[in-house]
Amino acid sequence: MKSNLAMLEGFGLAVALMVCVAAGQEKSATTDAAKSTMDDHKGDAMAHPVVHFEIGCRDSKKTQEFYGSLFGWKIAEAGPAAMIDTGGGITGHITALGHEPQHYTIFYVEVEDVQAYLDKATRLGGKILVPPAEIPTGTFAWMQDPEGNTVGLWKPKK
Repeated sequence: MKSNLAMLEGFGLAVALMVCVAAGQEKSATTDAAKSTMDDHKGDAMAHPVVHFEIGCRDSKKTQEFYGSLFGWKIAEAGPAAMIDTGGGITGHITALGHEPQHYTIFYVEVEDVQAYLDKATRLGGKILVPPAEIPTGTFAWMQDPEGNTVGLWKPKK
């Protein structure tokens, strides 16, 4: 198993390209109870919005062609990553790291203190997969929930 630092070597440039979108997108509810709750908080910014997603793969070109054709996403190469413009909503990128993990999807949640949220996740039964890593555009980390799902944490530079 590669060390966390070895894993970071492949992430650095790709994640540095992350583009954060502003919170405040319209939200839709699927149940009356959820809709009622949403109406009570109409206009409130989401406490910790999902701001970016990442798709890991072995073959970046093939993956770009698949998602571009499937969803009509505009995908542009940018260094080691391919940036995804979904045409609305959050942005993402496709990355072929060249080492494990090869196949993954992850979303990033914006937080005000990456380490504090890693500590909280650990207290709640999660674990740290990639510790906080500073890149030119902010700080990110990967954590795993108690069921094994990987989630990214992100704090943009202000």
